Formats: sequence, structure tokens, C-alpha cells
Amino acid sequence: MERFNVYASRLITKKEYFSPGHRACQGCAEALAVRLVAKALGQNVIVSSATGCMEIVSSPLPFTNWRVPWIHVAFENTSAVASGVEGGTKALIRKGKLPDKGTVFLGMGGDGATTDIGLQSLSGAFERGHNFLYVCYDNEAYMNTGIQRSSSTPFGAATTTSPAGKLKPGQVTWKKNMGEIAVAHNIPYVATACSSYPFDLIEKVKKAARIHGPAYVHVLSVCPTGWRIPPNKAIWIGRQAVETGVFPLYEVENGKYRITVDVPELKPVLDYLKPQGRFRHLTPELVDQIQERVTREYNQLKAKTAL
Repeated sequence: MERFNVYASRLITKKEYFSPGHRACQGCAEALAVRLVAKALGQNVIVSSATGCMEIVSSPLPFTNWRVPWIHVAFENTSAVASGVEGGTKALIRKGKLPDKGTVFLGMGGDGATTDIGLQSLSGAFERGHNFLYVCYDNEAYMNTGIQRSSSTPFGAATTTSPAGKLKPGQVTWKKNMGEIAVAHNIPYVATACSSYPFDLIEKVKKAARIHGPAYVHVLSVCPTGWRIPPNKAIWIGRQAVETGVFPLYEVENGKYRITVDVPELKPVLDYLKPQGRFRHLTPELVDQIQERVTREYNQLKAKTAL
């Protein structure tokens, strides 16, 4: 488990670059993740933000919760805009029109804007080698528009477009492994994180920002509204995701895997599934099917760390 370090806590700024007063739902762990990422990156950052929950809750005209340069862009082109900002800034520095301040170029979006609609521009930015960081805030559905399924929705989860019924057990496909897709692009840094483990998240974002070249951080962002849990259980559910192996925390630096929050003995996946209303229809047979896959994939991940 992540150990609380009193010295680490002193290194976290008290300044808020994603300020209070936003309109996120009660218990929104995504808003917490955004706040932690903003603290990790500081003021020298330019953000390109896709349409989605965080755009809606943080930019009600004429107000904004952002204390850094922030660009709202369409669902599909976050990475294209971030690439353009990075490339344009680099050109102006080369021409002597701007000083090189080591600015961090951040692209951010939810799972819909990342694993679905924006995957093409993200893949292109990775392939071109832009010096930028992309953070996916994964709440496992299109929550902002009414809890529709995405390719990041886990098997068996009920959403408004993958309802659980007599013929279908909710979502019938398995969650897209976006971390491994990013690794397949041979970029310098890929990591998973969760706001339930704040110091792990902050350290990974800081490391990603220091690395030259594309970096990708995939953050599990618990959504009490869409996951059908009490708001005060969001952090606890995030820990259950990690402790059951459903969402392992790891990083891949220049192809080298490392599990950052090791779980010597995984809890049963039922500990994670049972408290959530979106999984309440699952039969014991489906739970066993999920358990088998989670165990197998966690063991595969651990094998990669030994290479």
C-alpha cells in the first residue's frame, strides 16, 4: 500500500491551479484527480481540455476554475491541439520570439475523448513524438451526457446504452487496455494512477512532465453518480479497484515495467463489484469470469516487471 510520507506532504503546494467552486457532483474523484494533477504541474503549463465532465463543471461562462492557460477543444482533437501548441511554441522559441521556460503541454480528456473519439489524434501525437503529457481521466463511461458506455466501460457494467437485461449482462465487451496501447507506441513513459493514491499519482505526473517526448498517464476516476455508489465511498472504491487487481498501479519507463503499489495477495473482485449498483445484476458465474480474467491479467503484468 501507498505509505503516507510527512515529508512528501510538505512538498505538495498549497496553491490551487484548479480552484474550488466547480460544479462537479458530490464525491467526484475525477475532480480530485484533476486538482492533484494541477498541483503536480504548477503554473508553467498550457492545458488542452476535451469536452466532458471537467470542461462542463469548470468553465461556466463567464467563469473558470482554471488558474493556468486552458483551452477547451472538441472531443476528438485534444491531442491535435496540444501538438499544435507544443509545435508552435517550439517554433517561436527557435526564432527567438519566446524564451524557453520549459512549459509543460498537457492534453486531458475522459475515457470517451481518449479511448474512443480522440484515439486517432492521440496515436498520431505519440507517433510524431511531440513533447507533451496526456492524462486520461477514466470514469468508464460517457458520464457527462447520461452514462453511456464507452470502450473503457468494464465487462458487465450497466449503462444507459448497455442496460442489463434477460439477454445481455450489461456491457458485453472487455475494457480497452489503453495503457498497453500507449506502450505499443514506444513512447518514453506510460503510467496508471488513481486519486485514491494521491502521492503515487502526483509523483507519476511530475515524472511524466520531466521526460522528453510523449508521456501518458491513465487515471481511474471513480464516479459515484454513474457507478451507483454513495459519494463518501469514492476513495474507498478506488482502493478496492487496486487491491483486487481490477486496476493495478504501474509505470512503464522506456519499456521497463514497474508496479508502484504492489498487492502481494489480491482481494476477491467481488469486494470491488458488490458495492456498485452498476454491477448488482451480475450472477456468480459472471463474477467468476471476471475474477479469472483479472487474475490472469495481473499475473501477466507481474511477469512483465520481471523482464
